[in-house]
Amino acid sequence: MVLLDIKNLTLEIDISGSWVKALDKINMVIHEKQIHALVGESGSGKSLIVKAIVGALPVRWRITADRMTWKGQNLLTMTVKARRKIIRKDISVIFQNPINSLDPLLTLGQQLQEMLPTDNLTKTWFWQRNKQKRELAINLLHKVGIKNHQLCLSSYPHQIPNDVVQKFMIAMALASEPKLIIADDPTRGMEVTAKTQILKLLSRVNQVKSTSVLFVSHDLLAISNMASYMTVLYCGQTVESGDLLQLRKRAFHPYTQALLNSAPSFRKDLPPKSPLSSLDGTIPTLHNLPIGCRLGPRCPRARRECVAIPQIRRVHTHFYSCHFPLHWEAK
Repeated sequence: MVLLDIKNLTLEIDISGSWVKALDKINMVIHEKQIHALVGESGSGKSLIVKAIVGALPVRWRITADRMTWKGQNLLTMTVKARRKIIRKDISVIFQNPINSLDPLLTLGQQLQEMLPTDNLTKTWFWQRNKQKRELAINLLHKVGIKNHQLCLSSYPHQIPNDVVQKFMIAMALASEPKLIIADDPTRGMEVTAKTQILKLLSRVNQVKSTSVLFVSHDLLAISNMASYMTVLYCGQTVESGDLLQLRKRAFHPYTQALLNSAPSFRKDLPPKSPLSSLDGTIPTLHNLPIGCRLGPRCPRARRECVAIPQIRRVHTHFYSCHFPLHWEAK
Protein backbone atom coordinates (compact mmCIF):
# COMPACT_ATOMS: atom_id res chain seq x y z
CA MET A 1 0.00 0.00 0.00
CA VAL A 2 1.29 3.47 -0.93
CA LEU A 3 1.37 5.88 2.01
CA LEU A 4 3.05 8.98 0.59
CA ASP A 5 3.08 9.70 -3.14
CA ILE A 6 4.92 12.75 -4.50
CA LYS A 7 5.18 13.56 -8.20
CA ASN A 8 6.85 16.64 -9.71
CA LEU A 9 7.03 18.58 -6.44
CA THR A 10 8.36 22.09 -7.15
CA LEU A 11 9.19 24.74 -4.55
CA GLU A 12 9.93 28.33 -5.57
CA ILE A 13 11.54 30.83 -3.21
CA ASP A 14 11.55 34.61 -3.66
CA ILE A 15 15.19 35.73 -3.59
CA SER A 16 15.87 39.42 -4.21
CA GLY A 17 12.69 39.85 -6.23
CA SER A 18 13.12 36.77 -8.46
CA TRP A 19 11.64 33.31 -8.02
CA VAL A 20 14.16 30.47 -7.74
CA LYS A 21 13.32 26.75 -7.86
CA ALA A 22 14.82 25.33 -4.67
CA LEU A 23 13.10 22.02 -5.47
CA ASP A 24 12.60 21.06 -9.10
CA LYS A 25 10.18 18.22 -9.96
CA ILE A 26 10.90 15.93 -7.01
CA ASN A 27 9.48 12.40 -7.24
CA MET A 28 9.20 9.99 -4.31
CA VAL A 29 6.91 7.14 -3.24
CA ILE A 30 6.90 5.61 0.24
CA HIS A 31 5.16 2.29 0.78
CA GLU A 32 3.78 0.72 3.92
CA LYS A 33 6.36 -1.07 6.14
CA GLN A 34 9.23 0.41 4.07
CA ILE A 35 12.44 2.11 5.22
CA HIS A 36 13.10 4.67 2.50
CA ALA A 37 16.38 6.60 2.45
CA LEU A 38 16.66 10.14 1.08
CA VAL A 39 20.31 10.91 0.34
CA GLY A 40 22.22 13.95 -0.85
CA GLU A 41 24.87 16.51 0.03
CA SER A 42 24.21 19.29 2.51
CA GLY A 43 22.21 21.95 0.69
CA SER A 44 20.57 19.53 -1.74
CA GLY A 45 17.07 20.24 -0.39
CA LYS A 46 16.41 17.21 1.84
CA SER A 47 15.06 19.25 4.76
CA LEU A 48 12.91 21.35 2.40
CA ILE A 49 11.18 18.18 1.23
CA VAL A 50 10.49 17.21 4.85
CA LYS A 51 9.01 20.63 5.60
CA ALA A 52 6.93 20.51 2.42
CA ILE A 53 5.42 17.17 3.47
CA VAL A 54 4.36 18.40 6.92
CA GLY A 55 3.33 21.88 5.74
CA ALA A 56 5.99 23.78 7.68
CA LEU A 57 7.03 26.12 4.83
CA PRO A 58 6.50 29.90 4.86
CA VAL A 59 3.23 30.99 3.25
CA ARG A 60 4.99 33.33 0.80
CA TRP A 61 6.84 30.44 -0.87
CA ARG A 62 5.18 28.81 -3.89
CA ILE A 63 4.73 25.06 -3.85
CA THR A 64 3.16 23.01 -6.64
CA ALA A 65 2.95 19.32 -7.50
CA ASP A 66 1.20 17.06 -9.97
CA ARG A 67 0.50 14.77 -7.03
CA MET A 68 1.24 14.97 -3.30
CA THR A 69 -1.01 12.57 -1.44
CA TRP A 70 -1.19 10.73 1.89
CA LYS A 71 -3.19 7.51 1.51
CA GLY A 72 -4.87 9.05 -1.51
CA GLN A 73 -5.72 12.36 0.22
CA ASN A 74 -4.33 15.48 -1.45
CA LEU A 75 -2.09 17.26 1.08
CA LEU A 76 -1.95 20.48 -0.93
CA THR A 77 -5.69 21.07 -1.26
CA MET A 78 -6.91 19.93 2.15
CA THR A 79 -7.57 22.40 4.97
CA VAL A 80 -4.89 23.31 7.49
CA LYS A 81 -6.92 21.64 10.26
CA ALA A 82 -7.23 18.37 8.33
CA ARG A 83 -3.52 18.36 7.50
CA ARG A 84 -2.55 18.98 11.12
CA LYS A 85 -4.73 16.07 12.18
CA ILE A 86 -2.85 13.78 9.78
CA ILE A 87 0.54 15.07 10.95
CA ARG A 88 -0.38 14.61 14.61
CA LYS A 89 -1.80 11.11 14.22
CA ASP A 90 -0.09 9.42 11.27
CA ILE A 91 3.18 11.26 10.56
CA SER A 92 5.90 12.07 13.10
CA VAL A 93 8.97 14.14 12.31
CA ILE A 94 12.40 14.16 13.94
CA PHE A 95 13.77 17.53 12.86
CA GLN A 96 17.44 18.33 12.27
CA ASN A 97 17.71 21.01 14.98
CA PRO A 98 15.69 19.50 17.84
CA ILE A 99 16.02 22.33 20.34
CA ASN A 100 14.37 24.73 17.88
CA SER A 101 11.38 22.39 17.56
CA LEU A 102 10.53 22.34 21.27
CA ASP A 103 8.57 24.85 23.36
CA PRO A 104 11.06 26.67 25.63
CA LEU A 105 8.31 27.53 28.15
CA LEU A 106 7.24 23.94 28.93
CA THR A 107 9.20 21.14 30.56
CA LEU A 108 10.12 18.15 28.45
CA GLY A 109 7.77 16.01 30.53
CA GLN A 110 4.79 18.24 29.75
CA GLN A 111 5.58 18.22 26.03
CA LEU A 112 6.06 14.45 25.86
CA GLN A 113 2.86 13.67 27.78
CA GLU A 114 0.92 16.00 25.50
CA MET A 115 1.94 13.86 22.51
CA LEU A 116 0.61 10.62 24.01
CA PRO A 117 -2.66 9.52 22.35
CA THR A 118 -5.59 9.33 24.75
CA ASP A 119 -6.76 6.09 23.13
CA ASN A 120 -3.95 4.25 24.91
CA LEU A 121 -5.10 5.36 28.37
CA THR A 122 -7.17 2.78 30.20
CA LYS A 123 -7.71 4.56 33.53
CA THR A 124 -10.83 6.54 34.42
CA TRP A 125 -9.96 9.21 36.99
CA PHE A 126 -7.75 12.12 35.98
CA TRP A 127 -5.06 11.40 38.60
CA GLN A 128 -4.88 7.80 37.42
CA ARG A 129 -4.60 8.95 33.81
CA ASN A 130 -1.82 11.41 34.70
CA LYS A 131 0.10 8.64 36.45
CA GLN A 132 -0.34 6.37 33.44
CA LYS A 133 0.86 9.12 31.09
CA ARG A 134 3.99 9.54 33.19
CA GLU A 135 4.66 5.79 33.13
CA LEU A 136 4.29 5.73 29.34
CA ALA A 137 6.61 8.74 29.01
CA ILE A 138 9.26 7.09 31.20
CA ASN A 139 9.03 3.91 29.12
CA LEU A 140 9.57 5.92 25.91
CA LEU A 141 12.64 7.66 27.36
CA HIS A 142 14.17 4.33 28.35
CA LYS A 143 13.58 3.00 24.82
CA VAL A 144 15.67 5.77 23.28
CA GLY A 145 18.47 5.37 25.85
CA ILE A 146 17.68 8.17 28.34
CA LYS A 147 18.27 6.54 31.73
CA ASN A 148 17.89 9.59 34.00
CA HIS A 149 14.22 10.10 33.18
CA GLN A 150 13.52 12.15 36.31
CA LEU A 151 16.00 14.87 35.31
CA CYS A 152 14.87 14.84 31.69
CA LEU A 153 11.15 15.12 32.38
CA SER A 154 11.58 17.99 34.84
CA SER A 155 14.01 19.99 32.67
CA TYR A 156 13.43 22.65 30.04
CA PRO A 157 14.93 22.18 26.53
CA HIS A 158 17.90 24.50 27.15
CA GLN A 159 18.91 22.69 30.35
CA ILE A 160 20.00 19.37 28.82
CA PRO A 161 22.72 18.47 26.26
CA ASN A 162 21.96 18.48 22.54
CA ASP A 163 22.40 14.72 22.13
CA VAL A 164 19.85 14.08 24.89
CA VAL A 165 17.44 16.55 23.23
CA GLN A 166 17.83 14.59 19.98
CA LYS A 167 16.95 11.34 21.76
CA PHE A 168 13.99 13.07 23.39
CA MET A 169 12.71 14.18 19.96
CA ILE A 170 12.85 10.56 18.83
CA ALA A 171 10.80 9.57 21.90
CA MET A 172 8.21 12.24 20.96
CA ALA A 173 8.09 10.87 17.42
CA LEU A 174 7.33 7.38 18.75
CA ALA A 175 4.72 8.60 21.24
CA SER A 176 1.79 8.88 18.81
CA GLU A 177 2.50 5.46 17.24
CA PRO A 178 2.55 6.93 13.70
CA LYS A 179 2.28 5.18 10.35
CA LEU A 180 5.34 7.10 9.06
CA ILE A 181 8.37 8.48 10.88
CA ILE A 182 10.38 11.11 9.01
CA ALA A 183 13.86 11.15 10.53
CA ASP A 184 15.82 14.18 9.32
CA ASP A 185 19.42 13.25 10.18
CA PRO A 186 18.41 11.89 13.62
CA THR A 187 21.89 10.75 14.69
CA ARG A 188 23.78 13.99 13.97
CA GLY A 189 26.41 14.72 16.63
CA MET A 190 25.87 11.44 18.49
CA GLU A 191 28.65 9.15 19.60
CA VAL A 192 28.90 5.77 17.90
CA THR A 193 27.22 3.79 20.71
CA ALA A 194 24.19 6.10 20.90
CA LYS A 195 23.99 6.26 17.12
CA THR A 196 23.90 2.47 16.80
CA GLN A 197 21.22 2.29 19.49
CA ILE A 198 18.97 4.78 17.67
CA LEU A 199 19.37 3.03 14.31
CA LYS A 200 18.48 -0.32 15.87
CA LEU A 201 15.47 1.27 17.56
CA LEU A 202 14.12 2.66 14.26
CA SER A 203 14.67 -0.71 12.58
CA ARG A 204 12.87 -2.48 15.43
CA VAL A 205 9.92 -0.07 15.26
CA ASN A 206 9.71 -0.76 11.52
CA GLN A 207 9.70 -4.52 12.03
CA VAL A 208 7.48 -4.77 15.14
CA LYS A 209 5.03 -1.90 14.59
CA SER A 210 5.13 -2.03 10.74
CA THR A 211 5.96 1.69 10.80
CA SER A 212 7.42 3.16 7.63
CA VAL A 213 10.53 5.31 7.98
CA LEU A 214 11.80 8.08 5.72
CA PHE A 215 15.46 8.26 6.74
CA VAL A 216 17.02 11.54 5.60
CA SER A 217 20.79 11.57 5.86
CA HIS A 218 24.13 11.68 4.07
CA ASP A 219 25.52 8.83 6.20
CA LEU A 220 25.60 6.07 3.59
CA LEU A 221 26.89 3.45 6.02
CA ALA A 222 23.95 3.94 8.39
CA ILE A 223 21.51 3.94 5.49
CA SER A 224 22.90 0.74 3.98
CA ASN A 225 22.36 -1.12 7.27
CA MET A 226 18.65 -0.36 7.56
CA ALA A 227 17.04 1.00 4.36
CA SER A 228 15.63 -1.09 1.52
CA TYR A 229 14.98 1.71 -1.00
CA MET A 230 16.93 4.90 -1.73
CA THR A 231 16.23 8.19 -3.47
CA VAL A 232 19.25 10.32 -4.39
CA LEU A 233 18.88 14.09 -4.45
CA TYR A 234 21.22 16.68 -5.94
CA CYS A 235 20.67 20.43 -5.76
CA GLY A 236 16.90 20.14 -5.54
CA GLN A 237 16.51 17.52 -8.29
CA THR A 238 15.82 13.79 -8.01
CA VAL A 239 18.63 12.08 -9.92
CA GLU A 240 18.10 8.39 -9.14
CA SER A 241 15.97 6.03 -7.06
CA GLY A 242 15.67 2.30 -6.67
CA ASP A 243 16.33 -0.71 -4.44
CA LEU A 244 19.35 0.03 -2.28
CA LEU A 245 21.13 -3.23 -3.06
CA GLN A 246 20.62 -2.66 -6.77
CA LEU A 247 21.96 0.89 -6.58
CA ARG A 248 25.03 -0.26 -4.65
CA LYS A 249 25.66 -2.97 -7.20
CA ARG A 250 25.12 -0.84 -10.28
CA ALA A 251 24.32 2.85 -10.14
CA PHE A 252 23.27 4.52 -13.39
CA HIS A 253 23.72 8.19 -12.46
CA PRO A 254 27.26 9.64 -12.13
CA TYR A 255 26.34 11.48 -8.92
CA THR A 256 25.07 8.31 -7.22
CA GLN A 257 28.27 6.52 -8.17
CA ALA A 258 30.34 9.43 -6.83
CA LEU A 259 28.49 9.24 -3.50
CA LEU A 260 29.15 5.51 -3.22
CA ASN A 261 32.81 5.92 -4.19
CA SER A 262 33.29 8.57 -1.49
CA ALA A 263 32.40 6.01 1.23
CA PRO A 264 35.40 3.73 1.98
CA SER A 265 33.10 1.08 3.50
CA PHE A 266 31.62 0.38 0.06
CA ARG A 267 34.98 -0.08 -1.68
CA LYS A 268 36.64 -3.34 -0.70
CA ASP A 269 39.35 -2.88 -3.34
CA LEU A 270 40.51 0.47 -1.89
CA PRO A 271 44.23 0.25 -0.94
CA PRO A 272 45.29 1.63 2.47
CA LYS A 273 46.06 5.38 2.61
CA SER A 274 44.80 5.94 -0.92
CA PRO A 275 42.99 9.24 -1.65
CA LEU A 276 39.20 9.15 -1.77
CA SER A 277 37.49 9.96 -5.04
CA SER A 278 35.33 13.07 -5.26
CA LEU A 279 33.65 15.29 -7.84
CA ASP A 280 35.36 18.52 -8.73
CA GLY A 281 33.67 21.75 -7.66
CA THR A 282 30.92 22.36 -5.11
CA ILE A 283 27.14 22.26 -5.07
CA PRO A 284 25.83 25.51 -6.66
CA THR A 285 23.99 28.17 -4.67
CA LEU A 286 20.38 29.12 -5.33
CA HIS A 287 21.61 32.38 -6.87
CA ASN A 288 23.63 30.53 -9.55
CA LEU A 289 21.72 27.43 -10.51
CA PRO A 290 22.80 25.88 -13.82
CA ILE A 291 20.17 25.28 -16.47
CA GLY A 292 19.13 21.76 -17.37
CA CYS A 293 20.85 19.06 -15.34
CA ARG A 294 22.23 20.82 -12.27
CA LEU A 295 25.13 18.38 -12.00
CA GLY A 296 26.38 19.44 -15.44
CA PRO A 297 29.26 21.75 -14.36
CA ARG A 298 30.68 19.00 -12.11
CA CYS A 299 29.81 15.90 -14.12
CA PRO A 300 32.67 14.03 -15.87
CA ARG A 301 30.20 12.75 -18.51
CA ALA A 302 28.60 16.14 -19.31
CA ARG A 303 27.85 16.95 -22.96
CA ARG A 304 26.09 19.71 -24.85
CA GLU A 305 22.74 17.93 -24.42
CA CYS A 306 22.94 18.37 -20.62
CA VAL A 307 21.70 21.97 -20.88
CA ALA A 308 18.22 20.39 -21.21
CA ILE A 309 16.53 18.79 -18.21
CA PRO A 310 16.86 15.00 -18.61
CA GLN A 311 13.71 12.91 -18.72
CA ILE A 312 13.03 10.22 -16.13
CA ARG A 313 14.07 6.81 -17.45
CA ARG A 314 13.07 3.47 -15.97
CA VAL A 315 14.66 0.03 -15.87
CA HIS A 316 12.29 -2.26 -13.94
CA THR A 317 12.06 -0.61 -10.47
CA HIS A 318 15.12 1.57 -11.10
CA PHE A 319 14.51 5.25 -12.02
CA TYR A 320 17.15 7.78 -13.08
CA SER A 321 17.43 11.17 -14.82
CA CYS A 322 20.54 11.40 -16.95
CA HIS A 323 21.31 11.99 -20.64
CA PHE A 324 24.44 9.81 -20.50
CA PRO A 325 24.02 7.18 -17.73
CA LEU A 326 26.86 4.94 -16.66
CA HIS A 327 25.46 1.82 -18.35
CA TRP A 328 25.71 3.55 -21.73
CA GLU A 329 28.99 3.60 -23.58
CA ALA A 330 30.50 7.08 -23.59
CA LYS A 331 30.32 8.72 -26.99
